Amino acid sequence: MPYVVGVDFGTLSGRAVVVRVADGTEVGSAVHEYAHGAVERALPGGRRLPPSWALQVPQDWRDVLREAIRKALAVAGVEPADVVGIGTDFTACTVLPTLADGTPLCEVDGLEDRPHAYPKLWKHHAAQGQADRINALAAARGEPWLRRYGGRISAEWQFAKGLQVLDEDPEIYDRAARWIEAADWIIWELCGVETRNVCTAGYKGIHQDGAYPSPEYLTLLDPRFAGFVDKLRHPLSALGGRAGSLTARAAALTGLPEGIAVAVGNVDAHVTAPAARAVEPGQLVAIMGTSTCHVLSSDRLASVPGMCGVVEDGIVEGLWGYEAGQSGVGDIFGWFAANCVPPSYVDAATAAGVDLHDHLSALAAAQPVGAHGLVALDWHSGNRSVLVDHALSGVILGQTLATRPEEQYRALVEATAFGTRMIVETFETAGVPVTEVVAAGGLIKNAFLMQVYADVLRRPISVIGSAQGPALGSAIHAAVAAGHYPDVRAAAAVMGSRGPEIYRPEQKRADAYDPIYADYRELHDHFGRGGSRVLHRLHARRAAA
Repeated sequence: MPYVVGVDFGTLSGRAVVVRVADGTEVGSAVHEYAHGAVERALPGGRRLPPSWALQVPQDWRDVLREAIRKALAVAGVEPADVVGIGTDFTACTVLPTLADGTPLCEVDGLEDRPHAYPKLWKHHAAQGQADRINALAAARGEPWLRRYGGRISAEWQFAKGLQVLDEDPEIYDRAARWIEAADWIIWELCGVETRNVCTAGYKGIHQDGAYPSPEYLTLLDPRFAGFVDKLRHPLSALGGRAGSLTARAAALTGLPEGIAVAVGNVDAHVTAPAARAVEPGQLVAIMGTSTCHVLSSDRLASVPGMCGVVEDGIVEGLWGYEAGQSGVGDIFGWFAANCVPPSYVDAATAAGVDLHDHLSALAAAQPVGAHGLVALDWHSGNRSVLVDHALSGVILGQTLATRPEEQYRALVEATAFGTRMIVETFETAGVPVTEVVAAGGLIKNAFLMQVYADVLRRPISVIGSAQGPALGSAIHAAVAAGHYPDVRAAAAVMGSRGPEIYRPEQKRADAYDPIYADYRELHDHFGRGGSRVLHRLHARRAAA
């Protein structure tokens, strides 16, 4: 009986899942924590990093291949000889400079103490200034590709991060023969052949209608940047395609058979759509974790303000794939629990035998909508959509000396739900219907949070049936690459999974949320659209310090 392996490379860990090709049953999984996690304060050698930096260490990714796959096979009781393919996905834009043979520059002798030699994680937001330059020049010149990204390129994407390297360490920029998404680099490690996938090139690399931004445009940004596309240029591969075969070296690393199919690389959010059986027009998938990514397939091409991008065949072949997102969601709740909760709450959660988040959620759920008198902005990691501005920061208004931690926690949960509603409404205003909302990711385990989202959105929310959505999605792509299904949509119909839970809006709570959402929108536009520049000034002071 054939099986496939899906490997999901996340922010702090990687996970492997073994899946039966015939029906999508997950028979075993394993997680491997990165030894270095997200490198945000100092390099492994001790060199301190500036604010808003987030890097990773490539060896951590190899360790996932070595450890997690073997453990998942052992849990499943599956022999490696029964595995016919492997698929992978990555956070994005997580991008790294390499030599021509794919060697990461941070692994080159003498460069291990150079921050720009390391992969820049998706939440590396230190390139906002470069993104601002890219956007201003593109708008002034009327660059046609700008419309495909809602009018603004993010500081998270390839060009902004590449321009930052050029500005701050031109030697590293010159040494980088290739500037490559981790989603494609890991495929290089597995099959020994460089590939580039249509998803990351389109959403993160400004590749539209068969072309990247012109040399003329790049020269105006900086004459030294004129050849940047040469570090990216490579034929693009369709999602679900076969990138190559597992090499002997990669077989020794993973414990899998040499020669099995290696699927074309993909992004964690986009690959989750088939895992959730959400590959038809109008089906929006919210992958809710440290951040939230919203992906939506449509048969309509439209210019949607502030979206991360719209890419032909970007999720499944034959449809336009839209992406939006929120840079901080679970990260915000984690920050609050770690830094803003008194010991008595921790003690109460421990005594009850529950997680602190569960304790805060239970207390928050007991409050009527609006009783806390608070409204928050969910910008603790900046705003990905619809403002595309990572110089913004979080806000909580309405606090008094009587404000309790559970009230602040609820306000932060509500703020992230309001951010998602803003995204959904922006899609629909632009003429891209959202007919269904499906949730995936780690946060779907929090029933209180999911009910808040249903009430705020005034829409039912169904959930994926897998706890490892991206890994399952990668396994689905592996099954297609191995030739067991004709395409991703056919494989998703058999191997994808929906859970029994459906969160439905309650009319009274939904009505009560509307005026609070109106307050959120007023603050959103005031601080994010020019009413006040105070958050940008605060960001500048932090960076200067």
